[in-house]
Amino acid sequence: MDFTSFLTSLATSFVIFLVLMLLFTWLSRKPGNTVVYYPNRILKGMEPWEGGSRTRNPCAWIREVMSSTERDIINLSGLDTAVYFVFLSTEEHMAISALFVTKVFMGFLECKLMMGMQYFHGYTIIPSRHCRQWLAFALNLSKFCSFAMAKSLSMCNLNKSLHIWAAIDTKVAQASRLKVLGILVLSGIILLPVLLPVAATDDNIKSSSSKNSTSKGTFNHFDKLSIGNVTARSPRLWAFLLATYWVSFVTYYLLWKAYNHVSALRADALMSPEVRPEQFAILVRDVPAVHKGQTIKEQVDSYFKYIYPETFYRSLVVTDNKEVNKIYEELEGYKKKLARAEAIHAESKKGGNGEGTRPTLKIGCLGLIGKKVDSIEYFNEKIKELIPKLEAEQKVTLREKQQRTALVFFSSRVAAASAAQSLHAQMVDKWTVTEAPESRELLWNNLKIKFFQRQLRQYMVYIIVALTILFYMIPIGVISAFTTLDNLKKLLPFIKPVVNIGSLKTVLEAYLPQLALLLFLALLPKLLLFLSKVEGIPSQSHAVRAASGKYFYFTVLNVFIGVTLSGTLFSTLKSIQKNTSGIFKLLADSLPGNATFFLTFVALKFFIGYGLELSRIVPLIIYHVKRKYLCKTEAELKAAWFPGDLSYGTRVPNDLLTLTIVFCYSCISPLIIPFGVLYFALGWLILRNQALKVYVPSYESYGRMWPHMFKRVVAALILYQILMFGYFLSKEFFYAPVLILLPIFSLIFAFICQKKFYRSFCDTALEVACNELKETPNMEYIFRSYIPRCLSSEKLDDDQFDDALSHVSKTGSSV
Repeated sequence: MDFTSFLTSLATSFVIFLVLMLLFTWLSRKPGNTVVYYPNRILKGMEPWEGGSRTRNPCAWIREVMSSTERDIINLSGLDTAVYFVFLSTEEHMAISALFVTKVFMGFLECKLMMGMQYFHGYTIIPSRHCRQWLAFALNLSKFCSFAMAKSLSMCNLNKSLHIWAAIDTKVAQASRLKVLGILVLSGIILLPVLLPVAATDDNIKSSSSKNSTSKGTFNHFDKLSIGNVTARSPRLWAFLLATYWVSFVTYYLLWKAYNHVSALRADALMSPEVRPEQFAILVRDVPAVHKGQTIKEQVDSYFKYIYPETFYRSLVVTDNKEVNKIYEELEGYKKKLARAEAIHAESKKGGNGEGTRPTLKIGCLGLIGKKVDSIEYFNEKIKELIPKLEAEQKVTLREKQQRTALVFFSSRVAAASAAQSLHAQMVDKWTVTEAPESRELLWNNLKIKFFQRQLRQYMVYIIVALTILFYMIPIGVISAFTTLDNLKKLLPFIKPVVNIGSLKTVLEAYLPQLALLLFLALLPKLLLFLSKVEGIPSQSHAVRAASGKYFYFTVLNVFIGVTLSGTLFSTLKSIQKNTSGIFKLLADSLPGNATFFLTFVALKFFIGYGLELSRIVPLIIYHVKRKYLCKTEAELKAAWFPGDLSYGTRVPNDLLTLTIVFCYSCISPLIIPFGVLYFALGWLILRNQALKVYVPSYESYGRMWPHMFKRVVAALILYQILMFGYFLSKEFFYAPVLILLPIFSLIFAFICQKKFYRSFCDTALEVACNELKETPNMEYIFRSYIPRCLSSEKLDDDQFDDALSHVSKTGSSV
């Protein structure tokens, strides 16, 4: 990519973002669009604009977001969402720190451009024509970044603009509370003003071949601001080595603070005086074979009554619900069709015909052939047929299809927490007990899978994922190598007349590789979620965490390393053939060649991606199309606008991929840091708005996603440290082995954090569970909240479920 294409990509992305933000401001004020832009508030019984202002100011939503607190996020979107924002950042000082980074950078470049000649660490800057050119370019770029961030601050109306520099020391001190964004900001404060002049005042790019380029020889302005411009074995490399240490220790410090903070948030949520059913239940798997003449329910009851005689309340044996669920879904489908037919009939009465037109359908294949019948009568008949069939199947399921898994309920959440973390049997494959997930996120089909089957499935899935990662390298490499205009014109000669158009060619060069890669990655998440569920995981949140981990390693190995290595191998293949003994050096020298690709990749993601996220253009169009042509009932309308949750399974890995990219190129090409800051700053701002107004959580795991995110951040940090060690070796820097200590420090840090914090995320501490409740829990309500919908009935009673449900104990309920 040349300089013109890069600026075109950046400017076009920024303009698109501004247009999408203005569209959001205009469309979100329309009363007919409130269900698209404020569904979370509507579902909670709030007014769409409650707590905010319905004004024409396109930045009013920014003020509302900046004024919101962590407690607001927890109340409206749950603890898991609050933990995600801890991962991104906290407080408005992140934007001020980001502005400080670019301001320092801009101030340095202004001084250098104005003075023409200065001394820096004993090196003289020669005021040549080429020097003035790159300084002018860097100045313009820094001014653009500073303007963009300053504009975002002014839009936030923080009322601190006049005092921003007086308060900068305080804000930098407060930056210790930042997480991912804080890591990048505090790293950039040092890296930008130190590394850029150190690199820019050398002349390795000019005196050597293009193998040191960060842009494959087409973007020399960036090359002179990168480590590639530093001569091999130069003492200047000490600055980059120390910068690697600085980034690492900043990360350690902020991750430690974040872990403490998230642990406190989780404890506060679990100590809540509110009654939550999952805190009174445990999940028991691998129930041993029953003795002759005894049912599974009787065995579970006798076992837990003996161990917990005072607090055991009731047990619910898990059943094989495949057949009963099939009938239930069929019944619910006919009920929805009946409601739709009645709505169509009622609408036809408004046309002047008092009786209206009764809808009809054909009962043959796909409703295209067969006898034509009255829809309302037909659906009523089907419902009457299925209700007794469902009730009969419910009884059969509860009596004959019991599995060796049960949910056990206690009248005290202290007893439930104690039972969930206790070893109940000498053998690990019997009486496996864990905390019960929320009833809405249970994966019922997985609960019956036995211990060793789960272990075997897990290893098989790991092998499948490894093979998937391996074979995805091939198409990723093909995309990276061939989604350039030159290669496409060779493969598809008939497109030459089109792509040779000047303006179109510039746009295609800027966007084609990145868009092809993003579209290709969109095919993967569902496969990984399916594989995670195949492992036998009992809850949706756990499956999402597992899929998220797989997706992260896939994106790092295939997108980051795959794109880097494919570009390296394709560009240096001839050199490798001539000098096979120097493969490592050739690869290390060529790694920076993809810096501008990833810089554009990050810019495309935060401007276009977050612009579409904020404007919600696609959901809005889908909703209005469905409302006009498809939806006839209130239930159908709700399904059309219901937003779902934040999609942690894909959002978190994508954020971690961006962090990995910025980490690994932070010292190689420090200019990527402001783009990383913008990515996470815009993400914090826009997704916070969506969490407060749009997305509805589908489960609550009380922050269990955090240890997953922590481990992946540390993994990204270790990859960065290893990459920098290899690059210093390629630069023949004698002191490169000093970096060997950093991966060791990272592993020790991760080990200490796991020992100190991780246990409290697996189990509920008893000192947390013993907090008093504001009311006596309704144990019958807690128990019935876990009965599957397909087994629920208006005629539900203990006699009907006698074989699957234990009888209520006579003990009272307590904390």
